[in-house]
Amino acid sequence: MQTRISGPYDMGRQAEFFGGWVRPADDPRSILMAFPVEGRPESAAVLLRQDGDTVTGDVTGPPEAWDQALATLSLDEDGTGWPEVGERDPVIGALQREHAYLRPVLFHSAYEAACAFVIGHRLRITQQRAIRARIAQTHGAAIEVGGQVVHAFPSPQVLRGLRELPGLDAEKLTRLHGIADAALAGRLDRARLRAMPLDEAYADVKRLRGVGDFFATGIVLRGAGRRDAIPAEGFTRQGLQRLYRLRHEPTDADMTRMAEPWRPYRMWCSVLVHASERRAQSRTT
Repeated sequence: MQTRISGPYDMGRQAEFFGGWVRPADDPRSILMAFPVEGRPESAAVLLRQDGDTVTGDVTGPPEAWDQALATLSLDEDGTGWPEVGERDPVIGALQREHAYLRPVLFHSAYEAACAFVIGHRLRITQQRAIRARIAQTHGAAIEVGGQVVHAFPSPQVLRGLRELPGLDAEKLTRLHGIADAALAGRLDRARLRAMPLDEAYADVKRLRGVGDFFATGIVLRGAGRRDAIPAEGFTRQGLQRLYRLRHEPTDADMTRMAEPWRPYRMWCSVLVHASERRAQSRTT
């Protein structure tokens, strides 16, 4: 399969900033991912590589997985206007050039995002990732691609039937069952959450047991993906203060005002600011 890329994009640099994928030894700039396919009981593996202004790849599983993989890399969005934001805001322009016009990398679905946040509640991120990997290896689909085996997180159908998960207490398992039910009912479909007004989408996912404001933001923005939204979280606030030489961290109203020139890519700009701040803080620790 292949899709033409709209706007600047560098898959190799994307992988530098957002690691964690299996990287085929014979093609280290390609990306291999596995996930449950939205709206289907099956899982799939997708191998993607970039050839100039085209992304090509192979799907092992339902063909719908191709569009889902593109969405995970924000390649389903029109990026032709992305450089223009940097022309309007020189700070963003400098970040775009430094990060090779980085785009957000999302969870494979809002379903997986919700599961990740519930699993990781009050755990270190390394613990959360280890538990998710163990769940995928034990209960998810194992898919072989080019001699490599990748494991998808369990589908909602499988997750709903699990009665225990080592490392998780009964309350977290109950919350995961609720997420599986919502996914099976179509409430977590990417298209649905993208089409809803943002406040309504947040309110809807907060109906899930254990999901508050912070998790709802992550599920909608990093799970479903919203190109033009502002996540008001700590790293972004700190990054704005440093990059724009502010005396104090910006308030929500400050962020809304500052982000006006970023439309319609406010989420993409926020990810750049977040990535820059993480790197800046890592150099000082």
